[in-house]
Amino acid sequence: MEEINNYIQQHKDRFVNELIDLLKLPSISADSAFSQDVIETAKAVEQALKQAGCDHTEICETKGYPVVYGEKLIDPNLPTVLVYGHYDVQPPDPMELWESPPFEPVIKKTSLHPDGAIFARGACDDKGQMYMHVKALEFMVAHNQLPCNVKFMIEGEEEVGSDSLADFLEGHKDKLKNDIILISDTGMMANDVPSITTGLRGLSYVEVEVTGPNRDLHSGIYGGAVPNPINVLSKMIASLHDENNHITIPGFYDKVEEVSDEERAEMAKAPFSIEDYKKALDINDVYGEKGYTTPERYSIRPTLDVNGIWGGYTGEGAKTVIAGKAYAKISMRLVPHQDPDEITDLFTKHFESIAPKGVKVKVAPHHGGLPYVTNIDSTGYKAAAKAYETTFGQTPIPERTGGSIPIVALFEQVLGSKTILMGFGLDSDAIHSPNEHFGIWNYLKGIETIPYFYKYYTELSKG
Repeated sequence: MEEINNYIQQHKDRFVNELIDLLKLPSISADSAFSQDVIETAKAVEQALKQAGCDHTEICETKGYPVVYGEKLIDPNLPTVLVYGHYDVQPPDPMELWESPPFEPVIKKTSLHPDGAIFARGACDDKGQMYMHVKALEFMVAHNQLPCNVKFMIEGEEEVGSDSLADFLEGHKDKLKNDIILISDTGMMANDVPSITTGLRGLSYVEVEVTGPNRDLHSGIYGGAVPNPINVLSKMIASLHDENNHITIPGFYDKVEEVSDEERAEMAKAPFSIEDYKKALDINDVYGEKGYTTPERYSIRPTLDVNGIWGGYTGEGAKTVIAGKAYAKISMRLVPHQDPDEITDLFTKHFESIAPKGVKVKVAPHHGGLPYVTNIDSTGYKAAAKAYETTFGQTPIPERTGGSIPIVALFEQVLGSKTILMGFGLDSDAIHSPNEHFGIWNYLKGIETIPYFYKYYTELSKG
């Protein structure tokens, strides 16, 4: 594998430019106005897989956006790695907070990325990290160093809950058969502190609607005499946490996994500066459930957060109305043993029960996903750890993170496969936020590291 560094140096400008071209495509799956752009992005990904060395590629239709499939099968007696990623991206809003247009990628140096970072929507989540695998394949094929079989499944609906993927997996079990699944849609602690994600939180996402009067009313004539849905909704949401920031939904914590003191002690060994954390976010203090540290709050504990709230008049100037309706989007991050359907049901019953008589409440479930934890004693984890040791010169730290990738638990249910999460982004890369970016060093380091995973996984599987 020693040729990998020379290959990256020789082709790094092309690697960066290819990613920039992909990032120019506004593949926003949540907005139907961009549906054609999503389709064009799928075509671009398929073409990239062909050029990288896949012997077979196809764009597989689903009830939603298509799945891009590719494969390079060299020997049925060798292990098969299935690479998963997604080509869709989050909406870029709020646009006014972007320092450069979200789909006009630019390279800028930052304190954490002195070699430069690509600023664009999808740079880190997940186009940049997905494309590392395409370029890693290119190297392995070009140098005849692919040690096992590889399949790619790149979808276009991850940012809206992967609604089509369950049916796709069920209908293509033979096509997708594998020994291990490899994903780069997570991050690492720092460029000099590699880590491997071993746990993901699950998700329950709902939208709530509170209806009061049958129309918007004059706040002077009716104020104080009729229920104001915005006021009511605000009070209802506020009641979902107690004074210790503990979620008040009955039964919410019944199945929460309580992490042992020993494991919490191991987690505490990971480098973390509360002062650097606050400084990076420009906050004066942290916030969360009493009795837990900040890293524990965002990894091993469940949460409930309002993602958006609206109603009434929000335009320029004043308009004195009592809105007829108020709305909010609420997400709940879940930990092992919590079931998203069950949590959604508990939320719905509780939210309806706390509504005052003067309003009507509607809860509409959106997407959800199961939590996931992987074993650090597995062959896949050991291969990933050895790959990081080879390219970073140190052993990676196992880390549970707060994000959700619903497909991971689904993979295990349908395909019976474990997943290894090899992320190369940083928490500061602003995924889902304005000015998302991905360090060029991180991008190239991923391309360097991934081929070693194939090498070590194949060797360890034989042993």
